[in-house]
Amino acid sequence: MKNRKCFLSLVIVLCCLIHNTSLAQFLSPTDVNELPSAPPDHRISYGSDPLQFGDLRLPDGQGPHPVAIIIHGGCWLSKFADLQNTAALSDALRRIGIATWNIEYRRVDNPGGGWPGTFLDVASAADYLRDIAKEYKLDLKRVIAIGHSSGGHLAMWVAARHRIPKESPLYIKNPLPMQGVVALGAPSNLKWLVDMDETICGEHVITKLLGGLPDVVPERFQQISPIELLPTGIPQILITGALDTPMLLEDGKAYEETAKRKGDRVQFKVVEHASHHEVVAPGSSAWLTVRSSILSQLGIERH
Repeated sequence: MKNRKCFLSLVIVLCCLIHNTSLAQFLSPTDVNELPSAPPDHRISYGSDPLQFGDLRLPDGQGPHPVAIIIHGGCWLSKFADLQNTAALSDALRRIGIATWNIEYRRVDNPGGGWPGTFLDVASAADYLRDIAKEYKLDLKRVIAIGHSSGGHLAMWVAARHRIPKESPLYIKNPLPMQGVVALGAPSNLKWLVDMDETICGEHVITKLLGGLPDVVPERFQQISPIELLPTGIPQILITGALDTPMLLEDGKAYEETAKRKGDRVQFKVVEHASHHEVVAPGSSAWLTVRSSILSQLGIERH
C-alpha cells in the first residue's frame, strides 16, 4: 500500500511537470466560472448560516419537474470554488427540462465547516427540497445528485446516507431518496487521498475535514467515504477525464469494481481529451457524455 501511494504521488508530480505546457489548453476553475449562465429563479436559504443557501432554476412548463441537486467542488475549501463554478452546468440542465438546486455549504475553512457541519449542510440542503417541492412543482420521485470533484464525493455521500448507522452524528431518519448519482472527477475513497491531498489541494485537507487520520477516527472515514457505504442500491455514473489526476482514474475503476461486486449498478466512464474541469463545463469535450449520463439517470430520452 505504501509503495502504491508513493508511486501515485510521483506520477502526479511528473504529470504536472511533463504536461505543464500542454495542460494550458484545458479549462481552469476561472474559465468555468466565466461560462455564460442565466441567473437563478430563486435564491433560497435552507438554514440560518449565511452559507446555507441554494440557487433554484426552474425549466419551462407546468411540472412537476425532475430535479438535480448540484454540488460544487473545490477540495472542500472555500478558497477554490463556490456555487458559481456549477452555475453554467445548472443553467444548461434547466434548459433541457431539469430543475436544478445548486447548493452552497460550509467548507473546512468556514466557521462550522468540516466534521460534521459540511456533511450536515449538504444533507439539509437535499432534504429541504421537501419544503419547497409543492410551491415550485418539483417531482421528488425523480431526484438525482450531481457533483464535481469534492462535490462529486458529497453527491455520492448524500445519496448513500441511508447506510449511515444510527449512532452517527450524521444520521438523519428518512433522508430524501435519490434516483441516481452522477459524480464528475470525484474521489470515492478518502483513505487513498490522505497521502496525496497536499499535492492535489495544496494542504492536508482530509485530516482537517474529518479531524484526524484513518487510524485515529476510523468511524468517520467509514461514514463519509462512498466506497465504505456500498452497496447503496442507487444507480451511479462516475465520469473522469482521461488526463485528470491518475489517482482519480484508479479510484473510479476500483469503485466501479467494488460496487458491482456488491450488487450495485455503477458505471465508470473515462472521457478522452478531457482533464478535471471539462467534465463540469457545458459545451466541452466531455459535455455529451455528461449530458447523456444525467438524462439516463432521470429516465429522460433525448434524440
